[in-house]
Amino acid sequence: MRHLYLNGAWRASASGESVDVVNPATEETVDRVPAGSPADVEIAVAAARAALPSWSSTAAAERGKILAAAAELIRERSDQIARIITTDMGAPYNVAMKVQTLMPAGVLASYGQLAETYDFEGGRVGNSRIFREPVGVVAAITPWNYPLHQIVCKVGPALAAGCTVVLKPSEVAPLAAFALAGIFDEVGLPAGVFNMVSGYGPVVGEALVTHPDVDMVSFTGSTRAGRRVASLAAETVKRVALELGGKSASVVLPDADLAAATKVTVANAFLNSGQTCSAWTRMIVHRDQYDDAVGLAVAAAGKYTVGDPFDELTRLGPLVSAAQRDRVVHYINRGQEEGARLVAGGTDRPLDRGFYVEPTVFAGVEPGMVIEQEEIFGPVLAIIPYTRGEDEAVAIANGTPYGLAGAVWAGSEERAVSVARRLRTGQVAVNGGQFNPRAPFGGYKQSGLGRELGEFGLEEYLEIKSVQL
Repeated sequence: MRHLYLNGAWRASASGESVDVVNPATEETVDRVPAGSPADVEIAVAAARAALPSWSSTAAAERGKILAAAAELIRERSDQIARIITTDMGAPYNVAMKVQTLMPAGVLASYGQLAETYDFEGGRVGNSRIFREPVGVVAAITPWNYPLHQIVCKVGPALAAGCTVVLKPSEVAPLAAFALAGIFDEVGLPAGVFNMVSGYGPVVGEALVTHPDVDMVSFTGSTRAGRRVASLAAETVKRVALELGGKSASVVLPDADLAAATKVTVANAFLNSGQTCSAWTRMIVHRDQYDDAVGLAVAAAGKYTVGDPFDELTRLGPLVSAAQRDRVVHYINRGQEEGARLVAGGTDRPLDRGFYVEPTVFAGVEPGMVIEQEEIFGPVLAIIPYTRGEDEAVAIANGTPYGLAGAVWAGSEERAVSVARRLRTGQVAVNGGQFNPRAPFGGYKQSGLGRELGEFGLEEYLEIKSVQL
């Protein structure tokens, strides 16, 4: 069994208990990690608290150099790390390489650069100087769907800001976190600045959230779990950043390129087997184009080959676990019960082994249906018609509790941006605009609090002080 990373060393957990790591493509146990305990959390938080004065006073440029060195090691070991992620959570190898490994390497490098260039001591207001200082000890609680990227999105800016960190990675897909801990150790991050305690949320996560020496909690996961984190953190008035669920819409206006809109929407909905909080899982199309859109979506879904994630022909890997597969199958059944039309995919197991679900498309979906309102977190696209113009399309897009992402497709950029401004969501792609890992990422409504990535992400980990002269 592996060890925890505490105060600059690999140490056995006080619990002596373990969590099996299961390959979702084969259903075989491939590793074991510690099921950490509150006693382990005590050690980790004490180490982070002790390291805070020295790390926060280290020149920001020096902090940036260490992050840049870690980013370079991720790039050098990208094949190894991508294979770990594919084995751990099932992403096809090319996705694990480009999206799950090289993108977080770039994000970490960007925080290395930002640490060197950000003005932590700039600004005046009248007779006051404005300083930006680290918030303190940060608990980072991360999910399994992007097991390295989501860690880097929290740990990168926290360390750049001068904070110290205790990480709790998901117990479902923890191995990338262990690889990153090894890299931080190798590049000479001082002891106690970064600590890692693997284990279960109700044990390790709640011990971190309620710990009086933790100054901030940054959490990514379900909205239900986010409510729990916020409630517990409120007892000690911690700062909380939450990146939660989504039910994002791809709005297609009548003058858009329907073929391009459909192709890209399906790709976005099925990326990472649909296990993406910002996935465009609802496609909102005018009634006059609806039948054509359904046909195009079915044809596009048919190109998503299900199979071994290490096979270069595979476009759709398994879901991360049996529980996640069962959850998605439940929603597919629910959609049919509500009267939506299953036009692609379904609940049959496409392979004898592995936690697979077929790429699935629903037509005849109406606003208010469960599959239109709730986050499924699988390769399921719901296509919804509108008839009365863009006001109705915007109302449908905004008609869920979530507001994380979305897309607008139109014949002109000006019209698309006008509609994008009306969507109550944190980021919108216009006519297929590419994801920008330096732009702020986060949600409105029940999709969360705060922002990640870029300068906005760094500022989540800073306190603002005014000094009157």
